[in-house]
Amino acid sequence: MTSLSASLVRGALSSPFKRAGRVAAALPQERLSRPGSPVAPGPLAAYARICGFPESGPLPLTYPHVLAFPLTMRLMTGRAFPLPVLGLVHTWIEITPHRSALPGEPLELCVYAQELTPHRRGAEVTMATEARVGGELVWESRSGYLSRHRQEATATGQTASPPPAPAAAPVTPEDLPARAEWTLPGDLGRRYGAVSGDRNPIHLHPLSARLFGFPRAIAHGMWTVARCLAEVPDQAEVCSVRAEFKAPVLLPATVTYAADPTGGSFALRGAKGRVHLVGSVTR
Repeated sequence: MTSLSASLVRGALSSPFKRAGRVAAALPQERLSRPGSPVAPGPLAAYARICGFPESGPLPLTYPHVLAFPLTMRLMTGRAFPLPVLGLVHTWIEITPHRSALPGEPLELCVYAQELTPHRRGAEVTMATEARVGGELVWESRSGYLSRHRQEATATGQTASPPPAPAAAPVTPEDLPARAEWTLPGDLGRRYGAVSGDRNPIHLHPLSARLFGFPRAIAHGMWTVARCLAEVPDQAEVCSVRAEFKAPVLLPATVTYAADPTGGSFALRGAKGRVHLVGSVTR
């Protein structure tokens, strides 16, 4: 995790010299990669516990994203990346598992910036991640990160919604039946940051979160989608996942996981029905 910490420091230093919401800019053409290596069992078990996945069997659907996150941060904090990393908002993620990946397999990782598109609140960059075993593509994802115009850079507790995926089934999060209620502790951001390496200040402490406009620390978006996916039955049959982050979860909190009977559509709701996350799974 040392390289990730260095990337966060580099991003903090370089962000003031980059323009938020900038669309007319070139993305870096380089691809960053990590040679194949088996997954470390200790960090994997800790991740599975905090997200609710089984501690044995194939890798959790979201875990390759966590493994590749240091590469993503290194690319996004590099000099050639046009947007400031501080203030970027993770707005959506699509995951395509081509087959189940096993912990003992040497997982090769690659990340690259795919496209930069205008957004009504600024600019949205799509970051792609690929995982291979012996050259075979076994897992891939795309994530959207929003860089807001400077006049909108102060956090309001809401994130902009990405354009809907053409193949995604319509989701009505308010109508989905409740399946479980989860009580989230105030230190969840610190605990998840310890196992994922994502120690963004907005997740760690109320004081550091206030520097970015949040009244309290917020839960990691990737924890919320992972916790929801941990409830989806027959995960080996999943062909694709789409999740959209609608509003941050202020910690501590009590949230409701809602889903249809098959887990094909799911949502995370908070107090007074506020929707934090919507998602869909195809098989």
